[in-house]
Amino acid sequence: MGKTIASNKNAFRNYQIDDKYECGISLLGNEVKSIKSNRININGSYVAFIKSELHLINAHISPIQNNDLFEPTRSRVLLLNKKEILKIRQQIETKGYTAVPINVYLKNSLIKVEIGIGKGKKTYDKRQTIIERDRKRQAARELKRRNT
Repeated sequence: MGKTIASNKNAFRNYQIDDKYECGISLLGNEVKSIKSNRININGSYVAFIKSELHLINAHISPIQNNDLFEPTRSRVLLLNKKEILKIRQQIETKGYTAVPINVYLKNSLIKVEIGIGKGKKTYDKRQTIIERDRKRQAARELKRRNT
């Protein structure tokens, strides 16, 4: 993975991510310029099938200048192999699973999107995750304190 441009922290908070996929994204020239200057927000966006293509929906790309002519939240096509698309479709059609964007990053001057396939967490699952994270943090503090 290259330089991270945007990340969706809510993805790991709200979903139990099982699989991750790296995919390209179909963009206009002005959108590429905006993304490379960190003007993208993927919080609240999701991935869905429209016809037989995978689309990134509700990702907000702010224009650099006011005269840039593109819609900030339009649907953008994600670029994957046919086998990967079929595998993702099969996973999403399973009850309770969804696809969410996790990261947008540069890889060899190409803009890539990492999507995760996962199940939505219930409120008690979120609390359990927080408790486990606190326990690990406390154990690490104890080890560090004993070693010094």
